[in-house]
Amino acid sequence: MSIADDYNEAALVFLFSARASAALSRRCLQSVLVDKANVKSKDLSSQIAEVLSTLPPYIAENLDMVRQIGGFADHPAKAKEPGMIAAAAPGEAEWNLDVLEALFDFYCVRPTLEAGKRARLESRLKETGTPPVGQQS
Repeated sequence: MSIADDYNEAALVFLFSARASAALSRRCLQSVLVDKANVKSKDLSSQIAEVLSTLPPYIAENLDMVRQIGGFADHPAKAKEPGMIAAAAPGEAEWNLDVLEALFDFYCVRPTLEAGKRARLESRLKETGTPPVGQQS
């Protein structure tokens, strides 16, 4: 199952089961951290800690709250087996989905948009005969 599939399913089941949504979103979060942030830690709590310093503060603070809201210290299985259907704290499922959206934007959307902007600028520079950025004197 892909990250997008997990996220979409977590969003779809949210209204019917906060527990199922939280479990799917924790699994999705772990996939994002492993696949996009290249974390090496084994459990979700440690993976979150590993990536916090690499994120903008508004995302890092919200991501750190995933651990706090999820009660990973009280329920260590949530961190070791993120897809486990464990009790969800009030607001946990919705918070996880919001944090995932911010991470998708940071790791997937923004880099693609910025690469497109750079490509358009470099194309304009080339059309005018201006040397590419980084090769100007």
